[in-house]
Amino acid sequence: MREPFQNEPFTDFSKADSINDFQEALRKVELELGQEYMLKIGGERIETIQKRKSINPSDVNQLVGIVSQADTALAHQAVLAAAEAFEDWKRVEPSARARVLYKAAALLRRRKHEFSAWLVYEAGKSWAEADGDTAEAIDFLEFYGREMERLAERQPLVAIGGEDNELVYIPLGVGIIIPPWNFPLAILAGMTMAAVVAGNTVVLKPASATAVIAAKFAELLDEAGLPGGVVNFLPGAGSEVGDFLVEHPLTRFICFTGSREVGLRINEKASGVQQEQRWMKRVVAEMGGKDTIIVDADADLELAADAITASAFGYAGQKCSACSRAVVDELVYDEVIEKVVERTKQLKLGKASEQDTCVGPVIDERAYLSILKYIEVGRSEGTIVLGGKIGDSSGYFIEPTIIKDVDPHARVAQEEIFGPVLAFIRAAHFDEAIAIANNTEYGLTGAVISRNRSRLEQAREQFHVGNLYLNRKCTGALVGVHPFGGFNMSGTDSKAGGRDYLLLFTQAKVISEKW
Repeated sequence: MREPFQNEPFTDFSKADSINDFQEALRKVELELGQEYMLKIGGERIETIQKRKSINPSDVNQLVGIVSQADTALAHQAVLAAAEAFEDWKRVEPSARARVLYKAAALLRRRKHEFSAWLVYEAGKSWAEADGDTAEAIDFLEFYGREMERLAERQPLVAIGGEDNELVYIPLGVGIIIPPWNFPLAILAGMTMAAVVAGNTVVLKPASATAVIAAKFAELLDEAGLPGGVVNFLPGAGSEVGDFLVEHPLTRFICFTGSREVGLRINEKASGVQQEQRWMKRVVAEMGGKDTIIVDADADLELAADAITASAFGYAGQKCSACSRAVVDELVYDEVIEKVVERTKQLKLGKASEQDTCVGPVIDERAYLSILKYIEVGRSEGTIVLGGKIGDSSGYFIEPTIIKDVDPHARVAQEEIFGPVLAFIRAAHFDEAIAIANNTEYGLTGAVISRNRSRLEQAREQFHVGNLYLNRKCTGALVGVHPFGGFNMSGTDSKAGGRDYLLLFTQAKVISEKW
């Protein structure tokens, strides 16, 4: 039997050997920057005339790679290749499909720092954030492999005399995988390989900002022995191929992580029935959040300040789980702000490749300009007590920004900013704090810091989020430990990294034989 699942350990960067190994990986990857990457459809590599440059957000003059871009004709070709491969892949034993994931995990583990270095250069992740992303990718591969083997076992049914009854989970068909740029290895690997290990074939359309990392993962799957056509690598602009892939009559499901606006559009487009389409398309979507940490009057304020600072400014706030609102009881409001400001001042803003960087760049110019606009909105909706300015002009650097005295219904308290911007909101009492926490259209993550057991129990019942954390930060979900996904406009209530997730990529078939 395979050993039980365990989370991949994080690298200890206080050790000299780990530092040296990571620096060597950064040097190795730097020598490989600027290469070209092609589409992969079936078993064929395809170069196109239309290409997109990927740049380093820490240094906008540094080219990470050049990626061929698909058009609708190639998108159609990719769907057909996936449909053809599905006829064979769906017949492969679940245990054999799982072994491909285990092999990929082993390869990724051996090249862990190398993949993390690509995350540093292309996604602007600090060393620790990049290492966590790669570890999570390994976790998804190991966890979903075991989950498929579990689902392939004989499922328990109520026995009845004179019949043999069996329930089996069978794959859906061709899926479209649209991962985000903020976890361009972990979430991409999880979404893609959950579908694949369940017996489906997919067209993978990576985020444009991090398509080189996606290309590297696609190469890893080749090395792991995945047959051609099971994962078709199709970088391309969403405006060019996105709707086409979603609406294609052979598309059986769409798995998406990204913005609310795009997720709702996918859901709407997928609901239409095309000519010769024989099924209702399934949509699995995770669409972000506006996440709150509540600090109660009797909370451990040191713990509260640590949790808020880490949750708000890890990866420059570019996580759907990031704390963008701190709702604090008025009795400790000023003291908590003071402690968070004190901690945030210690965070070094700088290039992701530098070991002591705590807050790196935001992903690209579009995000940079959007976040700066929100900071200007925040100036009129509250008082900026820290940050609010740009950093080194060589990259997309924005200072961690804290805005106090924000109204619960202000724009910076309601809209997903996806950057290093934190709003402080005053609450008269705990009931009001819960009401404020629930007043957005999202429902992804949240946290409560309190020593009061009755209030923690109240939060368990009344704080309406998919992932609620008590006396800890609201980021850092671990595969298998914290199945991840939210409510309302945060998505379709899927739980990535949990025992329910693979069911989204299968359909249950019952077979009854009369004796």
